[in-house]
Amino acid sequence: MGLLCEEKNRVATGRDPEEEEARGSRLRVFLSSLFATIGGVLSQVVEQEEEEEGAEMASRAIVHLHENNGEVKQIHARADGRNRIVLQDIGNFVADRAAKGKKPITERVVAVAQGVKGKVVDKPKPEDVIVISSDEKTDKSKHVSKRQGSSRKQVKTLTSILSARSKAVCELMSRLNVSIEDIDGADAGNELAVTEYVDDIYEFYKLSEDEGLVRDYMDFQPDINSEMRSILLDWLIEVHRKFELTPETLYLTMNIVDRFLSMKVVQRDELQLVGISAMLIACKYEEIWAPQVNDFVFISDNAYVREQILVMEKAILDKLEWYLTVPTPYMFLVRFIKASIPSDDKMEDLAYYLAELGLMQYSTAVFYCPSMLAAAAVYAARCTLGKNPLWSETLKHHTGYSENHLMNCAKHLVKFQATAADSTLKALYRKFSSPDRNAVALLAPAKGLLPIPIHHGE
Repeated sequence: MGLLCEEKNRVATGRDPEEEEARGSRLRVFLSSLFATIGGVLSQVVEQEEEEEGAEMASRAIVHLHENNGEVKQIHARADGRNRIVLQDIGNFVADRAAKGKKPITERVVAVAQGVKGKVVDKPKPEDVIVISSDEKTDKSKHVSKRQGSSRKQVKTLTSILSARSKAVCELMSRLNVSIEDIDGADAGNELAVTEYVDDIYEFYKLSEDEGLVRDYMDFQPDINSEMRSILLDWLIEVHRKFELTPETLYLTMNIVDRFLSMKVVQRDELQLVGISAMLIACKYEEIWAPQVNDFVFISDNAYVREQILVMEKAILDKLEWYLTVPTPYMFLVRFIKASIPSDDKMEDLAYYLAELGLMQYSTAVFYCPSMLAAAAVYAARCTLGKNPLWSETLKHHTGYSENHLMNCAKHLVKFQATAADSTLKALYRKFSSPDRNAVALLAPAKGLLPIPIHHGE
C-alpha cells in the first residue's frame, strides 16, 4: 500500500524521489565546497583583523546587511562611533561575537555567495590578499601584490631583437614578392660551409674592406710607374703558376705589394724584391707547404740573395703592422659566383679571369673596392655568356650592388678583356687560354659593355 502511495505521489508531482534525493545531495556537496573555499581564502584576512581589533581605530564603521524583497542591500553605517567589520566574521567561530547580536556565520556566507559587495578602507597588507571591489562595473576579486607599485623592466635580449628583425625582413620581402634563392641550402650538412654564420662573415668582410683599401700612391713613388707595377704582377702570375699555389696566395700577394708601395718609397731595382718577399709572406699565410726562400732566389735567377729577401720580408711586415687578414676580391668572388645561379665551371673561370685582369691594371685595382671588383667581374662574365637575367635579385641581395652600380667597373673589365690578346703582358691570357681553364680567354667579350666605336665620315 505504501509503495502504491509513493507511486501516486510520484505521478502526481512528476518527480522521482530518488532523483530528488540525488539532486539534494549534489546541492549539499556544492554548498559545502563553496563554504570551505570562501573560508579558506579569507582566513588570513580574519586573522589579521583580529590582531588589529585592539587598536580601536575610529575610522571604521559597521556594515549592516539587510534583506529586502529577496535582494541583499548594503547600508553604510553612520559615524556613530561603532566599528565597521569587513569580512571579519566569515569563518570566525568565537562564541562571544555571536552573543553580541551578530548574524550567524551561515547567513553571512550565504550573503557573500549571493554577491554582497563591501568596501575595504584598510591599506593593503604586504602579503597577497583578496579584495572584494565595490566597483559597480565588476565584482570580480582582485589580487593585490606585495609590490603593487613597482613593475619589473622588460629587457630585450639579442635573440629577441634578431628574431624580430628577421621577421620584419621576411614580411618585407613577401610584400615585395621578391624571389631570393637559398644558395646555402645544399651545404646545410657541411660543417666547413658554416651556413649559420656565412652571412655574418661576409657582412664583416664588407665592413672591414675599407681598412685594406689601397690609396693612389703613384704620385708618391718617384722611381716607378703603373706600367712597372703591371710588369711585376705579370711575372708574379707566372711564378704563381710555376709553384702551383692556391688562388688566395696570388690575390693576397697583390694586396701586400700595393699596400707596401703606398707606405714606402721603393727604388726601381728593389721592385722585384718587394714582389718576391710579398709572395713569400702570402705563401706562409695561405699555403700548407710554402716554398722555401731558396726557391724564390732560384726563380728570380739569383737577382737577390737569401738575406735580402728576409730583410725585405721584415720591412714589409713592419710597415703593414702584421695586418694580413684582409678581404681580397677572391673572398667575394667565391660567394658571388655561388650566388650566380645557374653557374658552371666556365662561368667561374671567366669571372676569375676578368677579376685578375682588373687587378693587373692600376686604375681598377686602386679605385674600386674588392667587393665591387668581384661583383663587376661576375656581372661581366654573365653578360659575356649571355645569362638570363644578367643580374638577379639573389645576386643583388648577396653582393649589395645593383646593375647600375657595377656598370662602369664592368665596362673597364670588358675593355681589358678585349685588348688582352694584343697586350705584351700575356701571362694571364696564356693562363686562361689553357683547356683546364675552359679557354675562357678566347671568348668574345660582351658587346653590350664595349664602348661604341666612332667611325669618321659618318
